Amino acid sequence: MNVKCCNCEPEHVDAPAEFSFPPTFSVSEIKNKQRRHLMFMKLKQEKRKVAMKKKKKKERDALGDKAPPKEVPKTIENQRVYDETTVNPEDEEVAFDEGTDEFSAYFNRLTNPKVLITTSDRPRGRTVRFCNQLATVIPDAHVYYRRGLALKKVIPQCIARGFTYLMVINEDRKVPNGMVLCHLPDGPTAHFKVSSVRLRKEMKRRGKDPTEHSPEVILNNFTTRLGHSMGRLFAALFPHDPQFVGRQVATFHNQRDFIFFRFHRYIFKNEKRVGIQELGPRFTLKLRSLQKGTFDSKFGEYEWVLKRHENDVCRRRFNL
Repeated sequence: MNVKCCNCEPEHVDAPAEFSFPPTFSVSEIKNKQRRHLMFMKLKQEKRKVAMKKKKKKERDALGDKAPPKEVPKTIENQRVYDETTVNPEDEEVAFDEGTDEFSAYFNRLTNPKVLITTSDRPRGRTVRFCNQLATVIPDAHVYYRRGLALKKVIPQCIARGFTYLMVINEDRKVPNGMVLCHLPDGPTAHFKVSSVRLRKEMKRRGKDPTEHSPEVILNNFTTRLGHSMGRLFAALFPHDPQFVGRQVATFHNQRDFIFFRFHRYIFKNEKRVGIQELGPRFTLKLRSLQKGTFDSKFGEYEWVLKRHENDVCRRRFNL
């Protein structure tokens, strides 16, 4: 019979590696020479950083108002290589081109957006739910199933019924992985890779389902000519005048050529504080190609195509 003594001393258990050492710990107690050397160099580097911070703080306090501004940490974004096609808001040539491009009718308030959302053949449940949730984000959007029709046959029917956009969601292994966004009737057509799709039920602490109010649209960090074209392509999906009563915001944020989409509702807590609730869905887009005119996989003329390994030479070069 096994008997356990309550007065026995507990066995010694080694602490996990992620726990920090106690204040009285000495590096010399480490028996492994290589590990002891690494720990010594790490502690020495941390002490040097602390000493430098104290020194800089003393110098700034001594100089007072004459102290130089704090250094901005270097990131890939602020070290970006200058692009020749970066748009100047006061450029007359850009203003003329945007006044005569395919989206000019929308920005001159001559047309109202009407979007047809469809899928690839035999869509799975997750792709269908994604399309239905997109239809609640974009006002006047309609979801139809293709039933095996080719896009070249779908596009004339969309134009005849007054649609201004055709959005096709493609999937691979039951997961949405691509989007074709075709502006009607004259194009252009953009092909995106879709990743990091999160539906509403998969999001924690999300708000209630969105209402039918037209949302506000935020387009962030589209600075080049190609980026401006993408911004105008997304802006023309939504009505001209947002309904501020709904307090809903659709955001397209470009960072390192990845376009992050978020859909929020803002809440006024008091006169000074404002909170936000994410409503969903959320996803990320990566532009693959931009084609002139409507969709034509064989004879279409491409304005821009993403080349593989183009940015491997310099990671600080971006297209949007």
